[in-house]
Amino acid sequence: MPAKKYVAWAAVAVAVVYLVQQPEGAARSVARAASGLTSAADSVATFLNALG
Repeated sequence: MPAKKYVAWAAVAVAVVYLVQQPEGAARSVARAASGLTSAADSVATFLNALG
């Protein structure tokens, strides 16, 4: 269980360092993730509408 905590804290630390050192890259990553989620939601909505 403690290993999971350490991995989670390490991931947060890496994300913060990336955000501070490369803010444009971090913004692009967030925009891509949001675009992917939007696309996935649109696909699910299209599927559900096709079911009738």
